[in-house]
Amino acid sequence: MASLIRRIGGRVLAVVLVLAVVGFIIGPLVWLAAHAFATEWTYPSLLPEGVTLDWWRIVLSDPSLFAAIQNSLFFAPITVLVSAVVCLPAAYAFSRFDFPGRRVFLIGLFATNAFPKMGLFVSMATVFYGLRLMETALGIIIVHVIGTVVFMTWIPAAAFSAVPRSLEEAARDAGAGRLRVFLTVTLPMALPGILVAAVMSYLASFDESQGTYLVGAPSFMTMPTEMYSLVLNYPKQVAAVFALLLSIPSVVLLLLTRRYIMGGQLADGFQIR
Repeated sequence: MASLIRRIGGRVLAVVLVLAVVGFIIGPLVWLAAHAFATEWTYPSLLPEGVTLDWWRIVLSDPSLFAAIQNSLFFAPITVLVSAVVCLPAAYAFSRFDFPGRRVFLIGLFATNAFPKMGLFVSMATVFYGLRLMETALGIIIVHVIGTVVFMTWIPAAAFSAVPRSLEEAARDAGAGRLRVFLTVTLPMALPGILVAAVMSYLASFDESQGTYLVGAPSFMTMPTEMYSLVLNYPKQVAAVFALLLSIPSVVLLLLTRRYIMGGQLADGFQIR
């Protein structure tokens, strides 16, 4: 009898915890969706006074807000591309070669995300003034790439390390050159880890606000930096619409790649071997 009560209590507790997590994750999205379509909704009313699409029209017709959406959709893919070109060769080197200071370099890359970045951004702004990179697209891309280095190096390095050397050696024994072995054996097997790194880099770039605001404003405003103005100067319904638009890429990308992330590719990427 006691064991039955414990099992029932354990299941009830598990259900409560799951519901709490779901509410914590889904609740804010539901609140945003409700206010994005509501004419007015104030406490203690249980339902909004009406439903409208006017707030969406305001966002999409406002030149500054629409420009922020375009900038975010421009900078995030460019950042992923530049980060891949810079970091993937380094990730392959970290996975395949044992050189002095290898672990120190890896930990150093991780340390770039371990501390508050505002001090780093202020120092970068001083350098950027001298190089005339303030309020330029190149300056923003550099800031975004710095935030993606850890993802685009650590996770692919782990993915490359997971490729069995025996398969590569078998391909070489069959007459394939190094480039062909990489393209036909190593890269396809490491591709899920690289995909996870690209998604995490895209999300990091898409959500970056502090450095973008410091380096790019007012010439280049992205969706996260525009949220500061929205919260202060626009109705909360407009901010809700913009927040939903900001969250859509994150939700879609995570759903598309969930089997790789939940399969351990992300966790494996932060293990030093």
